[in-house]
Amino acid sequence: MVDFGGWDMPLHYGSQIEEHHRVRRDAGMFDVSHMAVLDFEGAGAQALLRRLLANDVARLREPGKALYSCMLNAHGGVIDDLIVYFLTDGRFRMIVNAATRDKDRAWIERQAEDFDVRVRERADTAMIAVQGPQARERALQALPPPAARAAEALASFHGAPAGDWFVARTGYTGEDGLEVILPAGEAPAFWDALRAAGVAPCGLGARDTLRLEAGLNLYGADMDESTTPLESGLAWTVAWDPPERAFIGRETLEAQRGTDHARLVGLVLKEKGVLRNHQKVRVGGVAAGEITSGGYSPTLARAIALARLSGVGGDSCRVEIRGKLVPARTVKPPFVRHGKPCVTIDPI
Repeated sequence: MVDFGGWDMPLHYGSQIEEHHRVRRDAGMFDVSHMAVLDFEGAGAQALLRRLLANDVARLREPGKALYSCMLNAHGGVIDDLIVYFLTDGRFRMIVNAATRDKDRAWIERQAEDFDVRVRERADTAMIAVQGPQARERALQALPPPAARAAEALASFHGAPAGDWFVARTGYTGEDGLEVILPAGEAPAFWDALRAAGVAPCGLGARDTLRLEAGLNLYGADMDESTTPLESGLAWTVAWDPPERAFIGRETLEAQRGTDHARLVGLVLKEKGVLRNHQKVRVGGVAAGEITSGGYSPTLARAIALARLSGVGGDSCRVEIRGKLVPARTVKPPFVRHGKPCVTIDPI
C-alpha cells in the first residue's frame, strides 16, 4: 500500500506484471474511488464549461457523450486533464484527478461566480474501472440489471445513468471496458461480484504501465501548470473553432500555435536498460529535453517512455542512463492499443 493523493492505494495484489497481462489479455479491475466526481447543474452549465475547458462541450449533443479535455490557467498551463459527460440540457458530470481535486474545485468555483450553475462534488460515490478485452462481458454478470442493460447498450466514450449508478465505456488502459460510479456503500459487494465473475484486482503499478503503453498522459509527470497542451501531445484536445469562444488560456495557445515549440514524443530503448522520469535526452549530440514518464513495457518486453523534446529531426536519439548515452528511437504513441503493438520493436 502507498500514499496516492492522500489515499491509501494498492501498488499491486501480488504481481504487477501478472495484473498488467490480465488486463491486456482478459479483464482486470481498479478501485479508482480517489477520482473526484463533480456534477454541474443549471442554465449556465454549458457556458461555464465552454469557458473553463480547451475542448468544446458544445460538441456534445447526444446524452451520455463524453469529452476529454484540459482545464487551463490564464497562461495556457494545464491545471488538470479530465473527462466531462453531457447528461441533459443544463447537466454535466466531470471526473477529475485525485491529487488536483482541491485546486480544481477552488478554480471552478471562482470561475462559476458569474454563471447560473451549481457545482456539487459527489463524495458519496465510489468508482471501479473494469478493463480488458473480456471486461464488458464479465462486468455484465456482476452489474445490477438496470446498470447491466445500460452498459450493454453503450457506445465507446459514452456514459449512462442507471438509477443511483452511472456506467461509462471509458478507461485509462488502452483497452475496452467500463468505469462504474456507484453509491460508496455498494462498492464492496460489486467488487466481490466482479471477482466472482473472474475479474482480477489490479493496483497502481499495472495501471501505470498500461496507461504508458497506451500513450496516455499522467498529470504531474507529462503535463502540469508549466506546460501547455501543445507541448504535451494534447493539441488534438483543443477546439479552435469557433474562433470567438474565449476559453481560458486561448491567447497563449494561439501565440504558440505554429511555432517550433517542444513536443511530447514516444521513445523505445534499442538496448537493454530502464527508462526513468527526468533522464536527459540528446539528439545529434545536443541536449533536446528529458523523459516525462518512463518504464518497462510488459507487452513489448522493452523499456519505453514519453519525453518532451525540442529540435527533433529523424527518429534517433540517445538517453543518458547512469552516465552512459544509450541509443533510443522516437516513435508516435501509442505503443500498444487493444493488446497489439503499435510500434516496431527491433531485436536486441
